[in-house]
Amino acid sequence: MRANATFRIARGKEKPFSAIKDGPKLTQGTFTTVYRGDLQGEGILSELKVYYSETSATIYGLERITGRLGGKSGSFILEHDGTFENGVLKSKRTVLPGAGTGELVGLRGQITLQSGAAEEFPVTFDYEFAPSA
Repeated sequence: MRANATFRIARGKEKPFSAIKDGPKLTQGTFTTVYRGDLQGEGILSELKVYYSETSATIYGLERITGRLGGKSGSFILEHDGTFENGVLKSKRTVLPGAGTGELVGLRGQITLQSGAAEEFPVTFDYEFAPSA
């Protein structure tokens, strides 16, 4: 199945926790996200970034989304793996196995995101539910 939605950061903060002269900077951020469309809900995201420059970074994170997907409600956790290069964010967000709750138990799938600077980003979520045991 496929869900199309938009994603935006509603609020958050990011702060460096390690920086050295002439080397990458490490940051940690906590953000509240909002999804609208076929996926509706709010997420809490904790993210680590390695900034190689102001326009280049590697991104890792975990996000719990609580809301509705395909008429079902519950929550699930996404593992984020992405890059930021010259103003373009590319991110793969994979549902962690066993992380679905409520009607989203058994959820599997992946969200892809690629976008430049924007208030909202379009996302595509390809998903399925594991067969019941």
